[in-house]
Parts: sequence; C-alpha cells; structure tokens
Amino acid sequence: MPTLPPLPDVDDTEAVVAWVAEHLGHLTLEGASGVRPGGHRGGQAAADAALATLDVAGYARSRSTVLPEGRRGASRLSPYVRHGLLSLPEVWDAVSDAPSGDKRKFRDELMWQEYARHVYARVGTGTRRPLRYEPPHPASPPAWDDDMACTSWVQGELEGNGWLVNQTRMWWAGHWTVRHGRDWRDGEDGFFRHLLDGSRAANRLGWQWTVGAGTGKPYGFSRWQVEKRAPQLCRSCPLKDACPIQDWPDAERGPRVEDGPLTSPAEGATAAGPDTPVIEGTPEAVWLTAESLGDGDPALEAHPGLPVVFVYDEPLLASLRLSGKRLVFLAESLADLAGRREVEVRLGRVADELAGTPVATTFAPVPGFASRSASVDVAALHPWPWLARPGTQRLTSYSAWRKGVRR
Repeated sequence: MPTLPPLPDVDDTEAVVAWVAEHLGHLTLEGASGVRPGGHRGGQAAADAALATLDVAGYARSRSTVLPEGRRGASRLSPYVRHGLLSLPEVWDAVSDAPSGDKRKFRDELMWQEYARHVYARVGTGTRRPLRYEPPHPASPPAWDDDMACTSWVQGELEGNGWLVNQTRMWWAGHWTVRHGRDWRDGEDGFFRHLLDGSRAANRLGWQWTVGAGTGKPYGFSRWQVEKRAPQLCRSCPLKDACPIQDWPDAERGPRVEDGPLTSPAEGATAAGPDTPVIEGTPEAVWLTAESLGDGDPALEAHPGLPVVFVYDEPLLASLRLSGKRLVFLAESLADLAGRREVEVRLGRVADELAGTPVATTFAPVPGFASRSASVDVAALHPWPWLARPGTQRLTSYSAWRKGVRR
C-alpha cells in the first residue's frame, strides 16, 4: 500500500483523531466514527513532561489510592514506558533522590515490569496458559451484576481513559475470574484492547497473579477494598444496602499445573537479543516498532541522519481490534517525532512495506518482533535497553527472580 499522508501537528488533537479515523478507523474496535483520544497524550514531549514532574514522595502509602484522583500516588508513566518513550533504566534513575521507602517501593514496581518482560521473552505465547496453578472455578458463580458503582466506574475508566491504577485492575480481574469464574484470558483481552499501556507481558502476568494462576493465592475482591480505596463509590452505589460483594468470594486455588509454561519448553520464546549492535549492512532507514517509539531508541540514536519508517501492521490490527484511543496514542507519538525527524508511516504487512529497504532497528523482547524481523532486511540490530539483562534466573516466582538481579 502507499505511504499514508503526513501526520498532523501533535498539538492538534482533533486533527490527529481525524487522521486515525480516516486511515485506521476500519481496524478499530469502535469503527471510524468512534475514534477518540484516551487520557494520556502520546509523544516524547508528553513523556518527558510527565517524567520531569514525577514525585514519588508518599508513593508507598498512596500508590493504591483510587479516589479522589488528586490523592493518587500512581505515577501514570506506564503508557510511556510500554511504548519505549521512557525506558525503565531512565525512570529508575529519575527517583534516585526520593525518600528511601518510597524509592524502594517504586523501583520494586519497575522491577515487576522488567520481570514481566523476562517471562514473556522466555515463554512467549505460552503466557496464555496458567503459569503454576489453574485459576479458581467457583462451584456456583453468581450472575454478573452491572449495577455496582465500583465495577461500573472501573469499566468507564478503562473504556474512556484507557488507564487504570493497579488497584482497580486487581478489582476487575478478581471480580471477573475469582468471584464469577469467567475465563481470565477473555478479561485480559479486554484490558489489552483498551489500555494505553496494554502489553501482553505485563497484562497477562498481572492477570495470572491476581487470579491465582501465578501464585496459587487468588485475590478476593470485596466491598472492604472499595471502602478503603474509594469510599465515595460505596456511598453512591444503588446497591449499598444490598452489596453483592459484601463478603469475600468463595473460591479456592486451583490444582497445580505440572507442565506449566515456565517449566516446559518455551513456546514462541524470544532471546534477550544482542548486547552490542549487530551490523550486517548499510541501513537506509530506521524501522521503529510500537515497543520503542522514543527519541532514546538505540537505533534512532545511532543513525541520526536516516529517515524513520513505522508500519501499522494491518493484518495484526484487523485481528486485535484495538480501541481507537490506542492508535491515537501511537499516532501522537509519531507526530511528535516527525517534528524532529523525517517520518514515514505505512499501513500493510510489515514484510511487504519494508521490502527492498535495509533498515536499522532495535531488538524488542516480544514474539512478534522475532517473526516479523525475520522477513525484513535488518542491516543493523541494536540492543534492547534492559533494566536487568535476562540470564539464567529462575522465573517461577517474582521473589526468586528478584534475588538473582543485581540492582
């Protein structure tokens, strides 16, 4: 297919939305007429501004606060980290002067993100299978109730803004699977379609840990959490005097999985990638992927004079049916970069769109990169900026993995 028209100015949100609706709307969950932005603006400038104002003082105490929004301690950096506009090492260094307890807790969350990437790099699509335990299967799951203020509010945040604090992600996952026995993979797919930070690595691992497939300890969402983290939701709820989640859910952990993906041969796994650039030719362009869109992308930095090409993978997007707000975030990120570099945006199959062009690119620890780069003329492959480069650490639990990481 031909190159798509130039992106509008990143500051013109209405024009960026219209560009996405016209050229990509047929691939979205909502259709062209339903495309709109989420709660974060994409782009390096927005990422840098968010990092510059990051203050994690009090993070350990307030990171799980849901409402009021002004008291939330969550950093809101996750969409920028997910798309490589901010690297984990960069964010790690940014809190070096924070209070020790808050710094330790915040960095532990960064390490969790890195652990998720390690698991995904080793297991690949195997993360769709329970890692250690079968999820709980309630004997008599209750009917799904859409009238509760808490779950209605979480759904509105998810579908409207495309971002949730971790506490409410746990609420939804626990309600979906632990209480109601719904397939966690369907819930995870719903998160992936809407979340601006949606990644199979962190998303799937979070669901598995919450429903007990990762640890054997299901998260029991009940009214107690809502009253502690967002009491105004309970006060406004039409079911406050007949709360369906008044008590803990009646769910026990499922049986242990003997041949889980972390103990069986890797399924579609990737490696850690090179630790130094692999140069096999002379690149004519820098190929950026959705994993790494920032100015600090190693291939982008190493080849400052080359044009940039990004391919909206049409077959993949057609199968995923992501919310339009996710594609708006990507378009904003590319529009921001186009203010500093020559950026060409294409739509089609990656191999077809890059055919005949030797490229420089940065390794990405996802199965899709391995399969697509194999059909592309990669003249220069640059290392992924790991926070802790994968090695032979045990991955069966976060705590066991963390003990083997020197940071």
